[in-house]
Amino acid sequence: MSPSNPPGCVALYCCPGSYKHTQQCFRKKGSSSRDSCESLWLPSALMALSSRRDAPEPPDFSLLKRLARDQLIYLLEQLPGKKDLFIEADLMSPLDRIANVSTLKQHEVDKLYKLDNKPIVSLCDQLCFLIRPRIQTVKWIAEIVNVDKQAGRFRRYKIIFTPQKFCACETVLEEQGIYGDVSTDEWAFYLLPLDDDIISMELPEFFRDNFLEGDQRWVTTAARALHLLHSLYGPFSKAYGIGRCAKMTYETWRELVEEGEQKSQQPEIGSVFLVDRDVDFVTSLCSQVVYEGLVDDIFRIKCGSVQFGPDVTSSEKSLKVMLNSQDKVFNEIRNEHFSNVFGFLSQKARNLQTAYDKRRGMDIQQMKTFVSEELKGLKQEHRLLSLHIGASESIMKKKTKQDFQELLKTEHSLLEGFDIRECIAYIEEHIDRQVSMIDSLRLLCLLSLTENGLLPKDYRSLKAQYLQSYGTEHLLTFANLRQLGLLVEQQPGETLTAMESKVGKLVNDKTAGKLTDAFSSLAKKGNFRGLSKKLALVPKSGGEYDLRTPRDMAYIFSGAYIPLSCKLIEQVLERDSWTGMEEVTRLLNGNEFAVTGSNGTEVRPRTDSQNIILVMFLGGCTYSEISALRFLGRERGYKFIVVTTAITNSARLLEALVDSRA
Repeated sequence: MSPSNPPGCVALYCCPGSYKHTQQCFRKKGSSSRDSCESLWLPSALMALSSRRDAPEPPDFSLLKRLARDQLIYLLEQLPGKKDLFIEADLMSPLDRIANVSTLKQHEVDKLYKLDNKPIVSLCDQLCFLIRPRIQTVKWIAEIVNVDKQAGRFRRYKIIFTPQKFCACETVLEEQGIYGDVSTDEWAFYLLPLDDDIISMELPEFFRDNFLEGDQRWVTTAARALHLLHSLYGPFSKAYGIGRCAKMTYETWRELVEEGEQKSQQPEIGSVFLVDRDVDFVTSLCSQVVYEGLVDDIFRIKCGSVQFGPDVTSSEKSLKVMLNSQDKVFNEIRNEHFSNVFGFLSQKARNLQTAYDKRRGMDIQQMKTFVSEELKGLKQEHRLLSLHIGASESIMKKKTKQDFQELLKTEHSLLEGFDIRECIAYIEEHIDRQVSMIDSLRLLCLLSLTENGLLPKDYRSLKAQYLQSYGTEHLLTFANLRQLGLLVEQQPGETLTAMESKVGKLVNDKTAGKLTDAFSSLAKKGNFRGLSKKLALVPKSGGEYDLRTPRDMAYIFSGAYIPLSCKLIEQVLERDSWTGMEEVTRLLNGNEFAVTGSNGTEVRPRTDSQNIILVMFLGGCTYSEISALRFLGRERGYKFIVVTTAITNSARLLEALVDSRA
């Protein structure tokens, strides 16, 4: 077999002319023809729905927004009178979802500035800074204050740290000699609801700080976020988790619960599951092929919204669009494999045309009712459908240009362990052609993760080629990847079986105690194949995988691979514990836990809330994983609420590790 045709691999797109046909359906007046695209969607959707259980409705998370907004307003009012507000760049979008400009103006904010570490031009006598707790930003503010002091200008300064204030920042204020000149506060903005089932902490730096730098300051932030959800929607009846950071977060959260006031309330969420990103790097490095994941990869979804350019809007202007369940068109295709999207859009266009055609033959009263009750909704749906058709065309064009099919086939071969030499040849060509710095790095990491590290000669050769193509300054990047176990060299004589045996002996030896960092790193090298076999992560290739009626979560990767993170959640919920998964947890370096009752005693939530599961990803999660959990929820009658430190993808994850300082 070759990487051009690995078992289980299917095409990304359903047919070359599907987009053109969808456009024709959408624009043609009075069309009643039926073809393959119409039948592509409806039967599969009906078959899939017939076997699914009803999932409970999620809690109302809009309360999180109201609490954050009210606290921000309170903090702004602590600086009475007109004030200019300086906002850190990565807080602009989250703030817009909480309190828009008009709300801020109502509370005496005169002008808003994006903080860009340049000299300020504000003439206001009161300056307020809304920032992340970053030392560099605090030093910039200190410079502004000191410049004003030297010029003999008196102003009032207020720094609002979010989501929390760190001692290191206050130390900088002292060192710069302005501690008594500024007032500081903390805006506990921990959680931003992006949709009915997605909540983000909007902390992309969590991944690098915690997993690479070993900076555990964000663990407390994650624990506080969990405590907020527990206070509003708990108590949680059960808590599960895996990963070192997950365990620390859980323990910190338990301390907060024990210190706080115990409230008796009817829980709206049954269980919580904490997962570290480094438990499953493979999933986050695979190419996304569900619609929402592709939109994120191509257009970059930011705080639940996306900026569509002229190539999508078919106009001279770009358009910012909210992507959530309120968008009826998007909500129906967001979790679909991209090959199914055109069939749906075609059928949607046909249905919309039929709804418009109802106007013919109406009398005056019927027309009046149609205009007042239906026309506005049809126009909105027409606009959204047009945008998603444009977005789909743009995705297809860009992915085709990048030889996306060959890329997918190589990834699938790596996941399945077939024709590795041919995969390496493809990666070498990818590097030599300089197709994409990040994609080349992603393929190298996938190769290393799935093959228990690279053979020394392959590691040296591929590393040399990469540095020649993209610059020797990326030596630091390779050091970062090695530290995380993403791209490593096999130790002489180490095979998968030998390594599993060594790690197993260490873990099972009670006298050995905890593994050292060195052995922990060694254990991370060679576990994918073992995990894949024990959890059946790569479905058996018994014929073509039907993406229209998927049978498992593997559909999010064209039937080639079930995401490890989601498979772990499925197995633990099925067993109600980690019992029977000792071999799996051994390969994952342990740190698993399962606790019943928020106070160590059994809690009996409502029947429907028992099936609402809060899944917290520490270090980020992808839209593909969210789609997989939605599929699992529909199949098993669960409703998964995903809480993540940030939405990520392969590019963002690797960009956080790229270090090209000369």
